[in-house]
Amino acid sequence: MRGFSYTFYKRASKALHDQSQLSKVLIITTVGVGGAWTAYAYAATRTHTDTSLPKKKVVVLGTGWAATSFLKNLNSSSYDVHVVSPRNYFAFTPLLPSVTCGTVEARSIVEPIRNIVKNKPSKIEFREAECYKIDLGNKKVYCKPTSQLTNVDNGNEEFSVDYDYLVVAMGARANTFNTPGVVENCHFLKEIEDAQRIRRTVIDCFERANLPNVSEEQRKQILRFVVVGGGPTGVEFAAELHDFVREDLGNLYPNLKDLVNITLLEAADHLLNMFDKRITEFAEDKFKRDGIDLKTGSMVTQVTDKEIFTKERATGETKSSPYGMVVWSTGIGTHPVVTEFMKQIGQVNRRAIATDEWLRVEGSNCIYALGDCAAINERKVKEDIAEIFNKADKEKRGKLNLKAFKAVVEEICERYPHVEIYMKKKQFKNIVKLLKTNTESNGDKQASEIDIEQFKVALAEVDSQMKNLPATAQVAAQQGAYLANCFNRMEECEKNPEGPIRIRGTGRHRFQPFRYKHFGQFAPLGGEQTAAQLPGDWVSIGHSSQWLWYSVYASKLVSWRTRMLVVSDWARRFIFGRDSSQI
Repeated sequence: MRGFSYTFYKRASKALHDQSQLSKVLIITTVGVGGAWTAYAYAATRTHTDTSLPKKKVVVLGTGWAATSFLKNLNSSSYDVHVVSPRNYFAFTPLLPSVTCGTVEARSIVEPIRNIVKNKPSKIEFREAECYKIDLGNKKVYCKPTSQLTNVDNGNEEFSVDYDYLVVAMGARANTFNTPGVVENCHFLKEIEDAQRIRRTVIDCFERANLPNVSEEQRKQILRFVVVGGGPTGVEFAAELHDFVREDLGNLYPNLKDLVNITLLEAADHLLNMFDKRITEFAEDKFKRDGIDLKTGSMVTQVTDKEIFTKERATGETKSSPYGMVVWSTGIGTHPVVTEFMKQIGQVNRRAIATDEWLRVEGSNCIYALGDCAAINERKVKEDIAEIFNKADKEKRGKLNLKAFKAVVEEICERYPHVEIYMKKKQFKNIVKLLKTNTESNGDKQASEIDIEQFKVALAEVDSQMKNLPATAQVAAQQGAYLANCFNRMEECEKNPEGPIRIRGTGRHRFQPFRYKHFGQFAPLGGEQTAAQLPGDWVSIGHSSQWLWYSVYASKLVSWRTRMLVVSDWARRFIFGRDSSQI
């Protein structure tokens, strides 16, 4: 090898010596390219420095699904971003039920928010604090630290952050429906801390029941676990707890395994109402086979420190029963700061902040709301039906032929997505077919034109397809990605709007409105069985769906670090079982 290098060097030196012109060209080229590169780099630096403009300040409230998706997809360097949240991490909340029973460790499903945003082109600052007030007039948010340190001067003082754009993504809290005793005596399952608290309580119940001075009746009370809420979270937690008891705790506490009772209370007539009927029936049958005490049509009226009171919806009968632990999972409520903010903007008696289809808070051009704390208030067709007709009736004849109307069909479907949903449900290929069908139903099969009244009749039922989006991680993540894309292209779309035409006014909207795309949903039912409902009315239940659940959830985790940790946790559970340490 050394001989080859020496020979090559000797031949190259001889060639340069013999061909002096060649050596000059090489030297000039090298110097020229280097100088040009240096000059370019210097010019680029000078250009960047000289043309830099004050950046717009974007304040993001929250580090949940919507906020993290927004931060991950924000690739423009035109903004100075400040994130305010009491949590300095993102938590993969769909796996919280697995954390409660040790199937997955808590740290495996969290990623520090600074790790997520550290390589972004825009400057992103994080402040671990809680926003307690939004000042619309002065465009400020007021915050207070969440740190419990008391030995630091000025460490707990409140502060404010001003903004040019505000992104409200604070999520939601558990909805207690003002039921007495729920806050004081029940566990919730919204945060990592909730899952860890439940895990410690489950182990504590078994340890207390195992004490020699505890009677048989007391043991039954201590080992009675009540889950309130038959939605996906409540069902999955009940299934996880059943597997934990059957596969792990039953072997560690053999004298207690026959005393354990898991009760699932649901106010409606069935579990998993948002799923296909086939999944609902399978879940109810499986829970009954597994020995989970399922009580539908049962509403909780009060929870004390020892008993839970329920009212049967069918008979009105009130019952009480003792418990060892209650987990409350019955939907979402509004954070107090969001409630106060809605009062400021005139949105009272609402569950969530009303936004338009571009996720802007109604009545504001610089405040956006997304995730569980917001709800899109889609505009109804009937509110704009006269303006739509006038847009299509360019000749102002008071009548509209189908050819003229076809010119604005795409804009109507873009502006009003429920029109397309209605047509698919009615099996209309396009809105022209819809208009023809309604014209023929009125006995005028040869009509080639319609007036405003016929137009209203044709679109009378379209608004019936309007539905609020579910408060799920899937919706929040898509909203965050959509809003980030809007911010990335803000300057470009200011000059060249690409949205649908403005029905009221002239020109076009800057962006296409938000469109949610449903990719399906899962409901783990325990025993390595999962129910999956995917687009196209495709339903799968069983062990194969469980492996699909593993694959999808592993791929959706926020980083490779969390993917490796979660997969290793699953492998550890298969080999060694769940950890029952009370940590």
